[in-house]
Amino acid sequence: MPHFFIKSDSVVGNEIVISDKENYRHIAKALRVRKGEKLLLIDENKIQYETVVEGVTAAEVVVKIENSYKSNRSLGFGLYLAQSPLRSDAQSFVIEKATELGVKGIYPVRTDNCALSDEVILKKIEKWQKIMYEASKQCERADIPTCFQPQVLEELIEKFDRVIVFCERIATKTLKEICPIKKGENVLVIIGPEGGFSEREFELFEKKNLNMLTLGDMILKAETAVTVALGNIVYEFYSKN
Repeated sequence: MPHFFIKSDSVVGNEIVISDKENYRHIAKALRVRKGEKLLLIDENKIQYETVVEGVTAAEVVVKIENSYKSNRSLGFGLYLAQSPLRSDAQSFVIEKATELGVKGIYPVRTDNCALSDEVILKKIEKWQKIMYEASKQCERADIPTCFQPQVLEELIEKFDRVIVFCERIATKTLKEICPIKKGENVLVIIGPEGGFSEREFELFEKKNLNMLTLGDMILKAETAVTVALGNIVYEFYSKN
């Protein structure tokens, strides 16, 4: 069933009027939805609406609410990704999969071996946010994550109580060996570029006494590491809570 984000002020009694250009164009023009078809809608308060289309005009789609409830399609903790952006399709893959896995936000960080310049990263933020929006609709998330402006790694680390760094070549400790993530906790996961972290960055992690973990004996591509790392963290959280 198609899933769309709406504003709560479009809910009037037992009906919802969809008139914003993007949603209207997608529903009425791209999907060619007709009277009697069903839509899933969700507002900024994470209220999910199961609806049936009552009518489509030249400017709006009107639906009737059949059921509404608080959506639970979000993680029980705050998962954030600090990641050294990759080139083109690989980075789009990272953004999409991180969204599907429930991250609240992604922080692009310019590491020493980053493949992209600061200028290029800044130009990509809007595109990455759009990918997050579309991926959120596709997986029926209760909210839309944020692609933040580029951050300095040293400063970003200080904003989180729990920071996990995945670095294959020097780490030996695994996720199971650290304290379980608690409900409501905000966790920052750091993953580097294809070239890995520099010696300076490893020294920073050691100085800050951060958890440096491995994903196993294989050396993974950066986009693979993101998916595996986030997936493992989500699994470990739900297996213990």
